Amino acid sequence: MIRVVIVDDHPVVRDGLRGMLAGAGDVDVVGEAADGGEAVTVVRALRPDVVLMDLRMPGVDGVTAIERLRGCPTRVLVLTTYDTDSDVLPAIKAGATGYLLKDTPRDELFRAVRSAARGEAVLSPSVATRLVGQVRQPAAEPLSDREVEVLGLIARGCTNREAAAKLFISEATVKTHLVHVYAKLGVKDRAAAVAVAYERGLLGA
Repeated sequence: MIRVVIVDDHPVVRDGLRGMLAGAGDVDVVGEAADGGEAVTVVRALRPDVVLMDLRMPGVDGVTAIERLRGCPTRVLVLTTYDTDSDVLPAIKAGATGYLLKDTPRDELFRAVRSAARGEAVLSPSVATRLVGQVRQPAAEPLSDREVEVLGLIARGCTNREAAAKLFISEATVKTHLVHVYAKLGVKDRAAAVAVAYERGLLGA
């Protein structure tokens, strides 16, 4: 029997999954948790083969729970409503064995649980497409030291003229650097450039 723990903050969803998995014949739901923190405790205590993990939960979210379970022999199969890059990529990077959406047909869910128990990767079609798209994207061109300096001043509220004065360059040169920054970061304006730069750690804390 494949021992499974269900993690979801909605009791109705947990009950539904428990009832559904009972029909698999070779799956035994040995525990449940309502958030990521509880999930970590339950999994460490029960050592199931597979965890069905929701992502967006109050308190400790699913990605954080997956990270905390890294190194544990239990396989984590994400089962969620969301397939955006901001959900998929962190979950996979955190160590999830698979990623399914909650509209996955019953038989496919059974197959996914069995595959996850064997350590095989399981991805819904839309998630697989997103990951392939990420792999195919060319590596982002790094910002030059001067571009980082310019963006740093902009982040601190300087106008183009003020940034030019501080760096002893022309205002036109500042504008040129910003055009290059926008292209490299894939953004269209100053605010977005600053936000992305902080997100990527280019400007520090």
